Amino acid sequence: MIATIKRIIGRPLTSRARGLARTFHDLTARAGDAQRELLRGFIARNADSQFGRDHGFGEIRTAEDLRRRVPIGGYDYLEPYIDRVRQGDTRALFGADTRVLMFAMTSGTTNRPKTIPVTEQSLRDYRDGWTIWGVQAFDAHAEMISRGLKPILQIASDWRESFTQGGIPCGAITGLTASMQSPIVRNVYCMPASGSRIKDIEAKYYVALRFSIYRDLGTIIAANPATILAIVRLGDREKETLIRDLYDGTIAPKWAIPPEVRRALRFRARIPHRRAARRLEEIVRRTGRLLPRDYWPDLQFLSNWMGGTMKAYLRGYPEYFGETPVRDVGLIASEGRMTIPVEDGTPAGILDVRHHYFEFIPEEQAGSAAPETVEAVDLVPGRNYFILLTTAGGLYRYNIHDLVRCVGFHNRSPILEFLNKGAHFSSLTGEKLSEHQVIAAVQAAQQALGIRLRSYLLLPSWGEPPSYSLLVEGSDLEGGDRDGRLAAEVESRLRSLNIEYAAKRDSLRLGPVRTILVPDGSWADFQRRRLARSGGTVEQYKQPHLIPDLGALALFGVEAPVAT
Repeated sequence: MIATIKRIIGRPLTSRARGLARTFHDLTARAGDAQRELLRGFIARNADSQFGRDHGFGEIRTAEDLRRRVPIGGYDYLEPYIDRVRQGDTRALFGADTRVLMFAMTSGTTNRPKTIPVTEQSLRDYRDGWTIWGVQAFDAHAEMISRGLKPILQIASDWRESFTQGGIPCGAITGLTASMQSPIVRNVYCMPASGSRIKDIEAKYYVALRFSIYRDLGTIIAANPATILAIVRLGDREKETLIRDLYDGTIAPKWAIPPEVRRALRFRARIPHRRAARRLEEIVRRTGRLLPRDYWPDLQFLSNWMGGTMKAYLRGYPEYFGETPVRDVGLIASEGRMTIPVEDGTPAGILDVRHHYFEFIPEEQAGSAAPETVEAVDLVPGRNYFILLTTAGGLYRYNIHDLVRCVGFHNRSPILEFLNKGAHFSSLTGEKLSEHQVIAAVQAAQQALGIRLRSYLLLPSWGEPPSYSLLVEGSDLEGGDRDGRLAAEVESRLRSLNIEYAAKRDSLRLGPVRTILVPDGSWADFQRRRLARSGGTVEQYKQPHLIPDLGALALFGVEAPVAT
């Protein structure tokens, strides 16, 4: 009966979602025209803003006009205008009657986090992008919607973490969208909306499990696969606490949950789930562990990033989830969504030509003072590009520093795969080593040695000659000469992947890679420090695998360096 009611009530929502998806695919067939129409709308809407007047929006008619009038820039270029919007002057970036709902905070390149304006239109674009992604993912996994939408676990953060001088909230856009869900939709999501206000990472993850482990979960949505692994590892470690809380209808007092949030959670938490607790007890008795492949046997798919640095984490999935398929959530940031993946098992997605205007800088022109950009329809499969956004959120020719590869086309819209952040290049002697190459080298080395690293980080080390150090937690390489063999394998792979690296090594301008063992728990400490410095959220955090900072090695308590 409940499933029937959910199906009937959910039909209008599903119908709208499928309509959005159809419109999106129709637009990909005329991507060039759709993009230029979108651009003209952005320019006309904000022509009377201060930014528009400063950059001659009244004279812009074409994409070529835009390139002549507006320079390519990052956050720093827009920050003076954004600062005025933070103080309440929305006309600095936007036309009349534009309402700024919040600022999405995300990690900046300096100690100050970026604050990205979220307008009513940019919020609609954000939500519609997720809807288009979601309905296609759910339709591809029929059990997700055959008896009403299966429960979903998605982690959100507080959208009112702070306020500007003008009284506008600053925080995570995920928290705002969660707060806007209708009661019908809200019931599908396991994580209570108040849980977004929990700051302590482990407490938040525990609450997420506490309200989802007894449900017939359909998918977990978390941009970072490291988040998903951290949640389920916590569940295995805290299995006795979880089972007891489910049985008693409680949340253990040891978790650092703000009192007002704990009070908000109490109504739902007080309902015991004794049958589920006994089922979990039986799983632990039978297997000795508490793993999602046992307590969520009908999980349809996992939803997270698969490209760039995220590939390394996916190797840990089979232990916890068996052969559950993975659907990339798309290249998405606080600045906007860039791609919509439509297949499992690939990081590639169709460019979101419906919601933002895009330009692309060919990779080889990235260092140019005035690079020539190309439009979406002019990309060449197999080539790499840096992506620029113009959005309803007040971003114009915004360089997000994401390097993508065009892997093909869907109609006239390119299919893109994220490679790495442009900042994640290191060049001690001109080798121009990329994070993408580091990930590929370490992944191949792990496969060759039959090991799995929870994480790792390659850092430049100054010396005579300079070299690179691969940091690994000690427990990942217990036994034998694995640390030395790992360094040798990574060294070999980097030589084959980067001819400049090989040349510098052959000429002794670079020394060999060495492995450095760091204490267990170093990655968690490193994450906390970076989040505290940048102001980003846990959901946005991406563990880097290459940092071009000669001082970064000093941040770690080194146990034992082992040279090749």
